[in-house]
Amino acid sequence: MTALRQDGFLGGRLALWQPVAGYRAGIDAVLLAAATPARAGHGVLELGCGAGVASLCLAARVPGLSLTGVELQPAYAALAGRNAAETGLPLEVVTADLTALPPGVKARSYDHVIMNPPYFRRDCGSAAPDPGREAAMGEATPLVDWVAVAARRLRPGGRLTAIQRAERLPELLCAAAAAFGAIELLPLAPRPGRAAKLVLLAARKGRQGPFRLHPPLVLHEGAAHLGDGDSYTAELTDILRHGEALSWPG
Repeated sequence: MTALRQDGFLGGRLALWQPVAGYRAGIDAVLLAAATPARAGHGVLELGCGAGVASLCLAARVPGLSLTGVELQPAYAALAGRNAAETGLPLEVVTADLTALPPGVKARSYDHVIMNPPYFRRDCGSAAPDPGREAAMGEATPLVDWVAVAARRLRPGGRLTAIQRAERLPELLCAAAAAFGAIELLPLAPRPGRAAKLVLLAARKGRQGPFRLHPPLVLHEGAAHLGDGDSYTAELTDILRHGEALSWPG
């Protein structure tokens, strides 16, 4: 990783370093942060934090959090640390494989675990040409292991919030069934009448509760993109530009 650039998030409130070539976080990370109902004093662990975008967006919205990000790739972990230092936000970055966490992380129980696991299985399709992007997008650690690690690191009743491609939803639900209950799903549809491509999942460790499938959250107005204008819905604009929380349906 050589060339870097600063990308603006939350309407320019955050300027975060990301690689010019390779994996760059976008609205997925912002939505993950917005969907996490953390409060001051809570401990939050992000698995696979990349350059720290999701954790730092969450920290910008909710002061007083204790945030830890685990990242496998040293270059991305270094970027996350740099972004935290330059923004002055409280993110501790740990370079580690999530299946071999260091003692300091394993000794803690967290109120929230958040994660945006790789979207694609490595046994399906072709690899990305950039190694960093391939590591971020191509699954090396099975999705079931991501969920199992999240369960081990959460306190009883703690909350998992995850974002994943809709086509991986059966795997995600099967993985969560062993340790989580009160599962909620919020599909993310690109436009009205279009099928959801992504889904947000919320679940509570060891809790009983009904499964809830919410109506899709629509990201863009209109049936198709027109010109160079911003077509985000009002709710998405509040989240992406103004740093508002995502309101899970009641």
